[in-house]
Amino acid sequence: MKYYVMADVHGFCSLLRATLEEKGFFKDEDPRKLILLGDLFDRGGEAVEMQDFVLGLMERDEVILVRGNHEDCITELADNFLSYLLGGDLKHTHHYVNGTLDTAAQLTGFDLPSMREAPYSFVAELRSTPYFRKIIPATKDYFEMENYIFTHGWIPCVRTGAYERYRYAPVDDWRKADKDLWEAARWYNGMDAVRYVTADKTVVCGHRTASYGHAKYEKRGSEFGEDADFSPYYADGIIAIDACTAVSGKMNCIVMEDEPLCVRPRALKA
Repeated sequence: MKYYVMADVHGFCSLLRATLEEKGFFKDEDPRKLILLGDLFDRGGEAVEMQDFVLGLMERDEVILVRGNHEDCITELADNFLSYLLGGDLKHTHHYVNGTLDTAAQLTGFDLPSMREAPYSFVAELRSTPYFRKIIPATKDYFEMENYIFTHGWIPCVRTGAYERYRYAPVDDWRKADKDLWEAARWYNGMDAVRYVTADKTVVCGHRTASYGHAKYEKRGSEFGEDADFSPYYADGIIAIDACTAVSGKMNCIVMEDEPLCVRPRALKA
């Protein structure tokens, strides 16, 4: 089996398809699957196209979906939309800033004023989308192969300290970590965390832009400037592949072959 691995495609469906075309995914006659390491939506303007594309891959059993923090965010938005309305200006929430509301608008046809006018109808429509009914329930905390572990941010561990000075400590048997530890791990920067907590295999992850690792640990370029290197970051125990598509206009796709061992699905109430 050949695996094409991408992360943080964030609603840029045309670029996703172009990247896969360049890598030969659509012409590959060998058994192959696309592994998407979370954050399918919430930046680009092609949410409907992305939804349809992923559904097609699912129907043909050509995709493995790893859950990202943005998948958690859309679930949180649906669960707590009324409280956000009552709490004040939605434009001051992370759901607005991070693009979750925009994705919800694209998928449901509701704009922000109509969300405010009919919040229950909006949430019902959001929950009825294929993204909510089919894609999110299919996401997994991680996918494991003989030599690699695929996850979004990092494997579950305990983070302490302040931003840019975080420290990470391992937990017992991270594969059996509870929901809260997995949700937290999806926000972690694997390029920092791997200095403290490692798996018994190489972890392939997204979430934080690969240019961060090049800039901080290789002293090569900046994270987001003209000299930024958005190519995959390789170090002992980690391959980080998020290209920060909204900034770079690029996507990373690595191709590998390995034998899968197991998949641990998450328990999720749709």
